[in-house]
Amino acid sequence: MIVRLLIWNVLESKTTIDELRESLPELEPPSRWMWNDGSERFGVLAFGDELSEAVGWAQDLLGGEPDVYEEFESQ
Repeated sequence: MIVRLLIWNVLESKTTIDELRESLPELEPPSRWMWNDGSERFGVLAFGDELSEAVGWAQDLLGGEPDVYEEFESQ
């Protein structure tokens, strides 16, 4: 299984964390959306061989590639 961590800095994006929270599509568990209001960062912890379409939707809303992209593979 592949696990991915993607994090965006919302401060310089086209949207706010509150706007994201209101319109986030559901992810298939155990994948999760996450945010840190204090640092204005938003992200996703995604499990599976492929990224959900919801992650692409969030990326479009934020206006660019994530600031952090880490990929891990478990055996």
